[in-house]
Amino acid sequence: ALLEDFEARLAVDYLDSKVEFKSVRLETSEESLLGSLSDKRFDAAISCLGLHWVNNLPSALVQIKDSLRPDGFFIGAFFGGDTLQELRIACSIAEMEREGGVSPRTSPLARVRDAGSLLSVAGYSLPVVDVDTISIRYKSVAHLVEHLRRLGESNANMNRRGLLKRDSAVATAAVYHSLFAEDDSTIPSTYQIIYISGWSPHQSQQKPMDRGAASASFKDLKREITNLNAERDEEGKGE
Repeated sequence: ALLEDFEARLAVDYLDSKVEFKSVRLETSEESLLGSLSDKRFDAAISCLGLHWVNNLPSALVQIKDSLRPDGFFIGAFFGGDTLQELRIACSIAEMEREGGVSPRTSPLARVRDAGSLLSVAGYSLPVVDVDTISIRYKSVAHLVEHLRRLGESNANMNRRGLLKRDSAVATAAVYHSLFAEDDSTIPSTYQIIYISGWSPHQSQQKPMDRGAASASFKDLKREITNLNAERDEEGKGE
């Protein structure tokens, strides 16, 4: 239904333009993308909050790049490693206290520092990484967990130690509230969104200059900034 609605909106928005949009419905995952695409190639690829579920992210990024035409564009967004950091801290403290050990209670997520490297290793040109951090307040830990379940973002880690025991869950809620509760008794939860973009290689794209080919140095830049600041100071004194 979402795809049909998106196609209908595009048809209306670009009715008078010469831009043509074609979509392909795939019943596959990002990890087996090329096998389903056959010889199809696209001008752009967009992934919205799905890549954090991929087991082999480097391979998925390579396959997305290979599905693009030369100079094709990819942009994606996925949850980053700071997501649910409060819940992880509270669970770790409660489990260590009640069970004498810690089990992963949230799905593994990539860090911001890894995103650029993933794009470069996958062979994208002109890689760009950006990040947004969003905080949502909940009435209780139970409301937070229910929200995650409704989003389909429950823990998918196969290495976890079964379900969280009841007394550990109660302790987690108490620790969470003790450490992070706001003045109005609500609890915040962090969601970090990492945005990545890159282009499939093409000869027309910008390329870095050869090492040593620069015509100006940082000393020149420093001198220009110093002169500019001095001119501004003089103008300020004249006023």
